[in-house]
Amino acid sequence: MTADHYAALGLSANASLSDIKKAFRQKASFYHPDKNDAPDAAQRFQAVQKAYEVLSDDEARQAYDDNRRRNLLDDPLQTAQDIWQTYFKSILPS
Repeated sequence: MTADHYAALGLSANASLSDIKKAFRQKASFYHPDKNDAPDAAQRFQAVQKAYEVLSDDEARQAYDDNRRRNLLDDPLQTAQDIWQTYFKSILPS
């Protein structure tokens, strides 16, 4: 499963750059391993960092969005399942 960078930051695909920056700061602060002792905090922190790296760069974001749309068309059921699984992991405690 490929990572959903928008879900990692809790954003929709039409988020602005300022929304991305704000969400990154909040999530990075929350999941930083020095501040969060959850077993998966480091992994989530890395996912947030990668999401910000991709979504804050115009070219990388365009390539990611293009690939994301292509994948949605290739296998919509799997894509929907991946999106929901990521969503539920982000809102439900482990």
